[in-house]
Amino acid sequence: MSDQDKGKAPQREGASDSGAPSKKSSSSKKNLPPKAIEALLDMNPALKSELATMDPETAAKTIANLDLDQMLTGLSINGKNQKDMASYKFWQTQPVPSFEDQKNKKPVAQGPISIIDPERVPKTPGPLVDGFEWCTLDLTNDEELKELYELLNNHYVEDDNAMFRFKYSQSFLHWALMSPGWKKEWHVGVRASKSRKLVASICGVPTELRVRGERIKVTEINFLCIHKKLRAKRLTPVLIKEITRRCYVNGIYQAIYTGGIILPTPVASCRYYHRPLDWLKLYEIGFSFLPHGSTKARQIAKNLLPSNPEIPGLRPMEVKDIDAVYDLLERYSLRFDMNQAFTREEIEHWLVYKEQPGKDQVVWSYVVEDPETHKITDFVSFYNLESTIIDHSKHETVRAAYLYYYATESAFTENQAALGARLQHLINDALICAKQEKFDVFNALTLHDNPLFLEKLKFGAGDGSLHYYLYNYRCAPINGGVNDKNQPDAKKMGGVGVVML
Repeated sequence: MSDQDKGKAPQREGASDSGAPSKKSSSSKKNLPPKAIEALLDMNPALKSELATMDPETAAKTIANLDLDQMLTGLSINGKNQKDMASYKFWQTQPVPSFEDQKNKKPVAQGPISIIDPERVPKTPGPLVDGFEWCTLDLTNDEELKELYELLNNHYVEDDNAMFRFKYSQSFLHWALMSPGWKKEWHVGVRASKSRKLVASICGVPTELRVRGERIKVTEINFLCIHKKLRAKRLTPVLIKEITRRCYVNGIYQAIYTGGIILPTPVASCRYYHRPLDWLKLYEIGFSFLPHGSTKARQIAKNLLPSNPEIPGLRPMEVKDIDAVYDLLERYSLRFDMNQAFTREEIEHWLVYKEQPGKDQVVWSYVVEDPETHKITDFVSFYNLESTIIDHSKHETVRAAYLYYYATESAFTENQAALGARLQHLINDALICAKQEKFDVFNALTLHDNPLFLEKLKFGAGDGSLHYYLYNYRCAPINGGVNDKNQPDAKKMGGVGVVML
């Protein structure tokens, strides 16, 4: 089980007027020239490294087994932005679908890949390299929470050009890792034996998914991070094996994780889109570019939003709205092949902001209450994940809002035009609310019903894609909202209904 860079911001927009160039996909993967294949391998460093150790015949066979269409559809920027996600050789030892399975195109028998015998699961961690030892993080302890915060802020994801790095706040880590049912033993760390310094982490939280109607208990894996000076120690496979062991001990045999590179084997791939809220700042920090023939003033005007939300009855979500939102989101989520089966307690945790001393707000949720019937007809939410701007003379942080969960009664009218119109209004109001809260950019994937509004609301295509993986579970591929040209496509909706942090 593993987590990766997410393939998401900090990502830069491209130079086109829509915000980024689209990556070209090939209609015939068999006819890709050698230079194109080499470019693809450069964007998947783990695979390239693996091929270098193979004899030419085996390497050629491995390349032939890859679904290059999928690679072209879902590639993200790499280099410094990619953490070591272990070799392909390692993943061949794990209960995950293989590229060969995908190539065969045979009907998929959905279900677990391996049946785990609890009696055969080791009760103690495996060995670490000399000088390091396992630890379990206590995130209720402010000092240990700060240690994880510092590890992630100094050694987690950077963009290719080392311009941006995720800045996870301690409040965000509390929110992300202490959801209902959280388990202390799933917050795994590695310390240097002498200094006691935290040098690596991998974390998980429990939840339930529905995959084409089958309900499964899973662990959401996140925050796989290794100190930059220790990347050569090959700690990644060891961390993955240890979080797997700890989940098995607790009777959880499946997991969900995401990443920005192709591993064996994605169940779905989505693309990131970015909507500038403060275009000038994004331009100054190198996130957005000035399209050829345009001007700064024109770009600022293009991205201008109204001062206030426009839907009557839109207001911040309160505790009293939990039951209504739970019912609405449950019905809405069931429309997607893969969705999260929330409990009422999880709705409260993930969506309701409760002001607490010393805690920053992480999530913003809004409901639409019908002025006459007082029924909740819609809700929308987004969360805050800032990035540090590295070595910039004017700006220190880019404040990014990520579209989280939403739902609307319009989804049940069986009128896609009406649904699209309603979502355009709802998400536009979310953009306005985010602008009021001083966010610089609003990010969204092509999951849920997002293809209905992304381009209409002036979201620009980003460099990053997000690939969804299921550990020890096999199912047929799930649509990620993009077509074979990696563009949002309403005909490819209805697949992914899970938002991963």
